[in-house]
Amino acid sequence: MNNFVLEFEKPITEIEDKLLELRSRNLSDSGISREISDLENKRQRLIKKIHGSLSRWQRVQLARHPKRPYSLDYINLISPDFIELHGDRYFADDPAVVCGMGTIDEQPVMWIGQQKGRNTKDNLFRNFGMMRPEGYRKALRLMKLAEKFNLPIISLLDTTGAYPGLGAEERGQGEAIARNLFEMSQIKVPIIIIVIGEGASGGALGIGVGDRLVMLENTWFSVISPEGCASILWRDARKAPEAANAMKVTARDLVDMGICNRLVEEPLGGAHRDHEGAARRLKAVILEELEQLASLSPDVLLEARIAQLDKIGAFNEK
Repeated sequence: MNNFVLEFEKPITEIEDKLLELRSRNLSDSGISREISDLENKRQRLIKKIHGSLSRWQRVQLARHPKRPYSLDYINLISPDFIELHGDRYFADDPAVVCGMGTIDEQPVMWIGQQKGRNTKDNLFRNFGMMRPEGYRKALRLMKLAEKFNLPIISLLDTTGAYPGLGAEERGQGEAIARNLFEMSQIKVPIIIIVIGEGASGGALGIGVGDRLVMLENTWFSVISPEGCASILWRDARKAPEAANAMKVTARDLVDMGICNRLVEEPLGGAHRDHEGAARRLKAVILEELEQLASLSPDVLLEARIAQLDKIGAFNEK
């Protein structure tokens, strides 16, 4: 994972490797210092050029980057006093979703976040960020707790989908997701939904109904993954880039369609290059959105939430 480099980022990595080599030498040498400065400027220009013209498929690849900050990274950087709460009180605890309370500049909030792993062992523990029914029920239990104590809810989406295993289906995967959609539409506290990586299908939507949908710049949100769509339409998952274009899955696409309320620009080169910088930007956006939503009464909040959902899509009556 440490050596993971996307194809289109290789020219940037080559410059960074050269910079590391130069910095290991005698920095008092004016010639080396000048060369480092020139390479730094070249690196900045190259990042701006490459990231200024990314395709939809390249943004999907960035959303999956293994060095990208995950939910716990953002939560711990934004709310250092975060306390995780466990269990759905029905069956088990689901490590694919982390839930708990913390403060953002003295504003108490309830965090809900899908969590992937950094290595094989951690991914097996987190089930690659794919939630089971007990995960959706844990999330709903804590959303209800947030409503009881008047805490805003921040929900971070990053999953390839809900877990499709036999046990999950036996325990009511579809019902658990449907129940969350129904209940989240009626919870009387502000809910901010933030896509920090992948937002795939009902797996993401199961904790993705709220007052504001915020997406980081290099993220995607769709009913199916590009590979899944390509497999259905063309019987060939290798056509995923074409599927990503056809489905218009990126944050900018969803803003243009009126589904996403706000796009958050990532640090230069993507969030995977600067976790703290990405967290600072996200924190500022969360505080701004919470301030706007705090002025609404519960009844007005729910009316606006339903009205926003009603605007998605189009239909004709005959």
